[in-house]
Amino acid sequence: MKYSAFFFLLLLTCLYLSLAQGSYENCCLKYVRNVPRHLRKTVTAYRIQETDGSCNIRAIVFIRNNGKVFCADPKIHWTNMLINRLKRANKEKKVKSGNL
Repeated sequence: MKYSAFFFLLLLTCLYLSLAQGSYENCCLKYVRNVPRHLRKTVTAYRIQETDGSCNIRAIVFIRNNGKVFCADPKIHWTNMLINRLKRANKEKKVKSGNL
């Protein structure tokens, strides 16, 4: 009886740890310090990560045209410049598609 209870607790512990690891799957855990300009030009979209649930830091998650992502500090100047460039590009796309 003792062994079955022990194995049951061991199984629950392993299950808990595997679920806890999965919660960080879509969260940035650290920032990149600097991104070369040629890589910034490949950014096509971004999303904002807030500090809620399992995400510990506020970050901007940039998505490149090949699907790779990197996380940046929203307080850094180049991060805000890149967000503004993406917003302008999206506005231009909407205007061009509306005129056709």
